[in-house]
Amino acid sequence: MFSKVLIANRAEIAVRVIRTCKKLGIKTVTVYSEADAESLHVKLADEAYFIGKPPVNESYLNMEKIIEVAKQTKAEAIHPGYGLLSENSGFTRRCEEAGIVFIGPKANVIAQMGSKIESRKTMAEVGVPVVPGISFPLSNVEVAAKAAQKIGYPIMLKASAGGGGIGMQVVQNEEELRKTFEGNQKRAATFFGDGTMYMEKYIENPRHIEIQILADQHGNCLYLWERECSIQRRHQKVIEEAPSSFLDEELRKKMGETAVKAARHIQYTNAGTFEFLVDDQRNFYFLEMNTRLQVEHPVTEEITGIDLVEEQLRIAAGEVLRYTQDEIKRDGHAIEVRIYAEDPKTFLPSPGQINIFNIPNGEHIRNETAVVSGSSVSPFYDPMIAKLIVKGQNRLEAIEYMLQALESYKIEGIKTNIPMLKKVLSHPEFLAGKTTTDFVNKHLKKASKKK
Repeated sequence: MFSKVLIANRAEIAVRVIRTCKKLGIKTVTVYSEADAESLHVKLADEAYFIGKPPVNESYLNMEKIIEVAKQTKAEAIHPGYGLLSENSGFTRRCEEAGIVFIGPKANVIAQMGSKIESRKTMAEVGVPVVPGISFPLSNVEVAAKAAQKIGYPIMLKASAGGGGIGMQVVQNEEELRKTFEGNQKRAATFFGDGTMYMEKYIENPRHIEIQILADQHGNCLYLWERECSIQRRHQKVIEEAPSSFLDEELRKKMGETAVKAARHIQYTNAGTFEFLVDDQRNFYFLEMNTRLQVEHPVTEEITGIDLVEEQLRIAAGEVLRYTQDEIKRDGHAIEVRIYAEDPKTFLPSPGQINIFNIPNGEHIRNETAVVSGSSVSPFYDPMIAKLIVKGQNRLEAIEYMLQALESYKIEGIKTNIPMLKKVLSHPEFLAGKTTTDFVNKHLKKASKKK
């Protein structure tokens, strides 16, 4: 096992990784920008190093500076968290060249699965169902218009690189495509350094269901059940739960085995997630693969009792998986909500100083955050400030626990999405398990328009 690990990230995920490292007796090194000098991840680590100004390209995306700190501190490995450099194959290569273990898959696998176009091709080769669409880059709007005619509207226009809903839009007709193509292309280029676009047939009212996998360096691979992540705004997840109330045991097993088959085909190692869209007839289609730890990983940990960060570290250190597929059990139901510093009506960020930050506590409650009373929410980074996770014996009990916890959550000084989360969790359709990706647009936006 490693004696020292550098965490190339910030905020709550850096704090999360530090917690497991401390449990395993591993010393931690963190890096921070000017805006994060007083952050919790800086205070909790054994060592912390300043790496630049607030903009991410001058700090958290500065590969050479991070490698330099790792060498300087004699860190044997780097944990990338999620976002930032976690799926950057160039950074993984630099770690490999510097003789530093990257806690994740190999660079070539990240590159292969990081391109949504290439990953579609790869999955089709293995026999994994993919959403009808194209498997070539759209160079301009004319090429896009011809492709859309063949697929048939509505279509989903997507950026090939990156995620988080950026450069992604449902398009109903050619006129709309011509209006939106260039803007989405530019946004993708700005955020990911790659404006490549492609498109898929838009599937009406799908579920967004993902399969968590673990694979070691000795050929062992298994799945840790599924997470349902259908409650989204702006194509970004806000509520996740495990297990899904929609899957039956047969489909659950089929999706899990499909993910393992695909992971073996690409010779995947470490933790990863296969994301699928599932239609109302229970047909599932490959959406993308995330070659890293997911924001929503705690719900899987809660129902399986497995620390995914610990498994990541053990796999990266060359250990054999400690479990077989038969040993992966499910216990209860877990729900996670992402708490954002944002206006609950417009979903626009709400940066500023947090005057009061009081979080709920209890036997069935888990908090993941890096802010406290007095913390500042910077406009330079993602506005997610915390995650709240609860576990119940069943789904309805978990929902009840979550609503109670959110009632006692107290944040003052900034706006948050807590009112929106409570509306979703108490909605009759959510309680009935009717959670599709258009839930927020269908139920919350229409309700606010009526008022």
